[in-house]
Amino acid sequence: MRLINSSPDIFLLGAKVEFPDPNSGDFDDLIAIGGDLSAKRLLLAYKSGIFPWFIERSLPYWFCPNPRSILYPSRLHISKSLAKTIRKRRFEIAVDRDFEAVMRRCAAPRKNAKRTWITGEFIDAYLELFELGAAHSVECYSDGGLCGGLYGVSIGRVFFGESMFAALPDASKSALCYLAREMPFGAIDFIDCQIPSDHLLSLGAEEISRSDFLELLKKSVVYNS
Repeated sequence: MRLINSSPDIFLLGAKVEFPDPNSGDFDDLIAIGGDLSAKRLLLAYKSGIFPWFIERSLPYWFCPNPRSILYPSRLHISKSLAKTIRKRRFEIAVDRDFEAVMRRCAAPRKNAKRTWITGEFIDAYLELFELGAAHSVECYSDGGLCGGLYGVSIGRVFFGESMFAALPDASKSALCYLAREMPFGAIDFIDCQIPSDHLLSLGAEEISRSDFLELLKKSVVYNS
């Protein structure tokens, strides 16, 4: 691992599985470039508050944004229309039934987006995490068809949300509500929403500083070797 000659600081990762401390140095949101998407590296990244966002020239780009967006399950905001959708059970909710399908639907081109950051390399890497029991999906079905959902990584008492999609209104929101209320993968202190957005803020997510996020992470993530 070496420092790229740039301002702010960016580290170039090598074969060794390691990351710089996001609280040290002069970092912007981008922390490091390089390395690989092995399960060992991905798990270390999440435990360190870092996640991969896209790949350029076969090199993963690793981020720890400031501010960070998180959602406390107890502060989830459910609108009247969403509450009605949930109450009437418009969707069948399932977990880990078709993790790969959720990832591929999340990878589908979005409006006004030229490409997706969820490449085949990402899908293969997170499928390995899924097989290890670290990655999970929450799915919504309507008339037997997958119509919404989310996926992410669960470590300790944190769920690191990666992406969500909705083919029908309220489908992804229903999946998020199920995750926050039912906690199917274990107790959750907070859900990491990564980048702040109006959509997530409307659901009760809030912005905190990177340093505050990393302090919360220390208390909620179980560091396994």
